[in-house]
Amino acid sequence: MRLPLILLFVLLRSCIFASSVFLIKNPVDGLVPCHPQHIQALTQFKNEFDSSGCNQTDYFNGVWCDNTTGEVTRLKLPEGCLRETLSSNSSLFSLDHLRYLDLSYNNFNSSVPSELGNLNILEVLILSSNGFIGQIPSSFSNLSQLFFLDLSHNELTGGFPLVQNQTKLNYLDISYNHLSSKTLYPKSSLFMLHHLRYLDLASNNFSFSSIPSEFGNLFRLEVLFLSSTGLTGQVPSSFSNLSRLTKLSLDHNELTGTLEPISKLTTLDFLSLSFLKISYPFDLNLFSSPKSLLVLDFSCNSISPDSLKTGCGITQFPNFLKNLHNLEHINLSNNNISGKVPEWLWKLPRLSALALVNNSFTGFEGSVELLVNSSISFLDLALNHFKGPFPNPPHSLKSLSAWNNSFTGNIPLSICNRSSLDLLDLSYNKFTGSIPPCLSNFQSSLIAVNLRKNNLEGNLPDMCYDGALLRTLDVGYNRLTGKLPRSLLNCSRLRFLSVDNNRIKDTFPFWLKALPYLQALTLRSNEFYGPISPSDQAYNNFSGSLPPDYFVNWKASSLDEDGRLYMEDNSSALYVYQDTIDLQYKGLKMEQAKILTSYSTIDFSGNRLEGPIPESIGLLKKLIALNLSNNAFTGHIPLSLANVTELESLDLSNNQLSGTIPKELEKLSFLSYISVAHNQLKGEIPQGTQITSQPRSSFEGNAELCGFPLKGSCFRTIAPPMQQQEQDKGEEVLNWKAVAIGYGPGLLLGLLLGQVMASYRPEWLIKITGLYKFRNR
Repeated sequence: MRLPLILLFVLLRSCIFASSVFLIKNPVDGLVPCHPQHIQALTQFKNEFDSSGCNQTDYFNGVWCDNTTGEVTRLKLPEGCLRETLSSNSSLFSLDHLRYLDLSYNNFNSSVPSELGNLNILEVLILSSNGFIGQIPSSFSNLSQLFFLDLSHNELTGGFPLVQNQTKLNYLDISYNHLSSKTLYPKSSLFMLHHLRYLDLASNNFSFSSIPSEFGNLFRLEVLFLSSTGLTGQVPSSFSNLSRLTKLSLDHNELTGTLEPISKLTTLDFLSLSFLKISYPFDLNLFSSPKSLLVLDFSCNSISPDSLKTGCGITQFPNFLKNLHNLEHINLSNNNISGKVPEWLWKLPRLSALALVNNSFTGFEGSVELLVNSSISFLDLALNHFKGPFPNPPHSLKSLSAWNNSFTGNIPLSICNRSSLDLLDLSYNKFTGSIPPCLSNFQSSLIAVNLRKNNLEGNLPDMCYDGALLRTLDVGYNRLTGKLPRSLLNCSRLRFLSVDNNRIKDTFPFWLKALPYLQALTLRSNEFYGPISPSDQAYNNFSGSLPPDYFVNWKASSLDEDGRLYMEDNSSALYVYQDTIDLQYKGLKMEQAKILTSYSTIDFSGNRLEGPIPESIGLLKKLIALNLSNNAFTGHIPLSLANVTELESLDLSNNQLSGTIPKELEKLSFLSYISVAHNQLKGEIPQGTQITSQPRSSFEGNAELCGFPLKGSCFRTIAPPMQQQEQDKGEEVLNWKAVAIGYGPGLLLGLLLGQVMASYRPEWLIKITGLYKFRNR
């Protein structure tokens, strides 16, 4: 399969650089046909970085050389295999015949070297998603041959880049940086780029006092993204000059005038006006002109002075949409639209994605069969007031999200007849009946199922067979009974499993440890019994002790790295699904969204666990919350807890722990909640800020515990200084008398024993002192 791909790349590339060929690797002759000096430079460049974990054999597959001279003309090394600093003396800058350079999605985390400006015949430069910091070098003005420049998704600061010499630019993307607007004025070189077709300035720190009318000079523009750029004022009438514009985004800005100039852009197929604050009422029917619209985003808008006070403001369904027959995506989320979803919406012939999240819809016009023949694949109805049975879903449905409504009745069995299903989220409703067993029909596509907080009954059906893709299964807070299906072992990609607050009666499912990617397991408030295994298993009937090495293999939480990785979202263009879990954190029950891939929280509370808390708990360097309350743990509080430096919440209350509270816990600078109440602890409470700031109730129920914030002092009344000195002298005399009294007889006895041991065999002495027994253990 490798050879056809290479040939394809050669053909594609020959359309741009006809005199170059793709570099290939020959096991015998090495890299050909590149010049040996350039091969050496490439090898040196590779060795400048930490590329561990990367496929080394693919490194040179992104290199093209001139067929005649052997000079490197194109270099494409994206995807995270170059880490550390891109230095100013890098061998990269010796490749001065480069015309195409793509280093995107690496991890340099350094400033952009000014030496890049020496590669003055570059035509394409892509440095996106690298963590570059600092300003864009002024030497970039030397790159007069550039027609494609992408610096997006970095941490760049300073003014707008100097582009006065890049008159050939037709693609410019500097989005998602921290650039300011100090040099972006009507006379800016930006507005001299008359060949520009693609411009993305989104998500920077620009703060326009008004939108420059000179945008209208860029009459060749086809794509313009200005979201989150601090735009204020009116949309200038010159926008109507952008007659070739097909995609426009003005999200998250504060416009003060009419949007009428936008309505004249009849060639638009993508229009995003979400989260605008428009202090001028206008007629939404203005946007009925662009008949070619494919994507329309009007989510969360304030379109009148009154609505500015209350947030998002569209209150009626935009009827002009019925005439836009090419629409494929509609997003009207986060508005105040009430009533029923109009019947005509489902008849738009090309509509494939619809998001109506967070409105006040109560139902659907028409019959329950209305949606069946719709072309919709992605449907998001979450956070509304829908009531009654759920209508039969479209045949083309792939993703359904309708959480936090009041749907009743059974989950429609007609969902079983759909060709594929990626996401099913019907949580926080009032569905009854059983879970459709047909969900296993979608094992080649289904990624997430969330039926949490309904009134579902019966057994949890078999969900997976070999090869299933399911990552998330949440059926918590229902009335499910029976046992956990052993077919869950076939869910080899499962990361999140929650069956809490049901009536499941089964032995503890230690067999789930065979699932290699399982990151969160919630079994709280069921009737599980038997030995225990990792994650959140509060309020079951578990009993037994935890072995000392219990936490040794919890690798994800043991990682001592900066930052944390988050569970991948099951997302599409119009929906984002996040796993959530109910936790007891800092003494409060709460819901945590977007679960960390490491075990950030351990909750074993409300069981019958006994024995000492394993010292191996200290290996979990990234642990944030630990709750072992309401068990029967004994022994000391582990000193190793001081190694869990990111710990914020620690609850060891209602156990049988003894000994003192380790003074080392004072080092936990993030610890904001601790409770050791109702144990058998003694001694002084450590006086670190994090501990003494806790309420008295966190330490009560320990009869021999003393010190602030408890009332009792750990020391009796202190004698006056003179009396104390006399007492010390008296004690000193008594101590010497005691030494003398003990020393005399001891010396005599020692001499006597020495004589005996020198003259006789010592077995009798060994037996008397117990040493014989010790040596034979």
